Amino acid sequence: MENPKLTLFIIFYFTVLNTAKAADPDKEPFVGVNIGTDVSNLLSPTDLVSFLQVQKITHTRLYDADPDLLKALAKTKIRVIVSVPNNQLLAIGSSNTTAASWIGKNVIAYYPETLITAIAVGDEVLTTVPSSAPILLPAIESLYSALVAANLHTQIKISTPHAASIILDPFPPSQAFFNQSLSSVMLPLLQFLSKTGAPLMMNLYPYYVFMQNKGVVPLDNSLFKPLTPSKEMVDPNTLLHYTNVLDAMIDAAYFSMKNLNITDVMVLVTESGWPSKGDSKEPYATTDNADTYNSNLIKHILDRSGTPFHPEVTSNVYIYELFNEDLRSPPISEANWGLFHANTTPVYLLHVSGSGTFLANDTTNQTYCIAMDGVDTKTLQAALDWACGPGRANCSDIQPGEPCYQPNNVKSHASYAFDSYYHEQGKTSGSCDFKGVAMITTTDPSHGSCIFPGSKKVSNKTKAVVNSTQISGAADRLRFISLRGNQISANAVAFSILLFIPFMTPWWGVQ
Repeated sequence: MENPKLTLFIIFYFTVLNTAKAADPDKEPFVGVNIGTDVSNLLSPTDLVSFLQVQKITHTRLYDADPDLLKALAKTKIRVIVSVPNNQLLAIGSSNTTAASWIGKNVIAYYPETLITAIAVGDEVLTTVPSSAPILLPAIESLYSALVAANLHTQIKISTPHAASIILDPFPPSQAFFNQSLSSVMLPLLQFLSKTGAPLMMNLYPYYVFMQNKGVVPLDNSLFKPLTPSKEMVDPNTLLHYTNVLDAMIDAAYFSMKNLNITDVMVLVTESGWPSKGDSKEPYATTDNADTYNSNLIKHILDRSGTPFHPEVTSNVYIYELFNEDLRSPPISEANWGLFHANTTPVYLLHVSGSGTFLANDTTNQTYCIAMDGVDTKTLQAALDWACGPGRANCSDIQPGEPCYQPNNVKSHASYAFDSYYHEQGKTSGSCDFKGVAMITTTDPSHGSCIFPGSKKVSNKTKAVVNSTQISGAADRLRFISLRGNQISANAVAFSILLFIPFMTPWWGVQ
């Protein structure tokens, strides 16, 4: 979202290891986190880079091309996306010389010591500053020509982020299409992205879909929660089954491109998240919902399951955002999208499976694997049977008369078995999944005389919360924030459910 101030997107790059050999990290899915500057205090570029390194963060996105940050990022191997603010589009789109100067000043001057990987040209230009729409593609093409002249066009991609509102009738996905009033810009833009191998950048918020369609879109679908078949979304035209809102929004973009005969451009979700606090008009902006959404989103990307329409392709996603913005104007939710408070304490505990060094801030590296809430007993029992059977977990302590037999219920027994398997597998990627019914936690699930396998191996070190950190020196004072701009308009998420519910029930589990 356009703002002249510095904004960063941080990408937590999750390297999922192949059991035989390490996979190419540049081809693995990643999750990004938006960071901005509407905070009471802001760290120096040097302190910021120190924090990135402590957190094992390997990708960043700047909302401009801040020279001090680009210098500080040199030789760190942290990948960087630089951006052209909306207020610079006219000058760049009107002059090839200006475009070449911009590339020289903001890219060539730092590359390759600073690993610049892409340029984001403007932000939601077609919806926030429609008067600049005619100059958007010329600006992109002028910058691309300058990259070609510098022989950097294969290393650095160029695209522009869009609001979800450029897509009309997004549900069901197969009916989606781009706003026809934007066709004169969208078609040549997509042809450019296809030619250069760049992604279509989209800002997608299931939170707003849910809030603007309460009673039609169930909360569970928005939060990636496990669903029974009756609650899955079924596209009546393709019969594809959708288990979450984000996949449906991504596929709406793919179908919209297909309608313009563009089938080889990947969708990159540049913004997505859930607020942890809101006013009386936003009762679903809660810590639990934000935790659930972002934890499940991360897990969904790491699972590399793609979408129903494109299961072979996993879209990378930038979470909005890493830190709460304490200086944001009302409503209250605007200041509460972060994973961390401004003082670097966690807003909530992420429950992430198989994320490797994600956030890199559990200083004890002590984690446990437990059963997720809300999973039906039959599904949990099947996972428990597998863990204690083919999985060869040590389930002796949950037998009758043993210390972990009580409470005698499937969820408690499954949690013990999951944790046993997880630790016997060395906490490797994917060892706490069990087809989506398990999750990672740093809270010791041991109780009374029942000591969980992970706890039996831990020393007396103090346990740290997964997304909290203590680092020395200037990094202790880090403050991060994200500039957010306008909310997605109602048109961006307005459903056309009434158009197709009569033909097939349910699309979204509506009975």
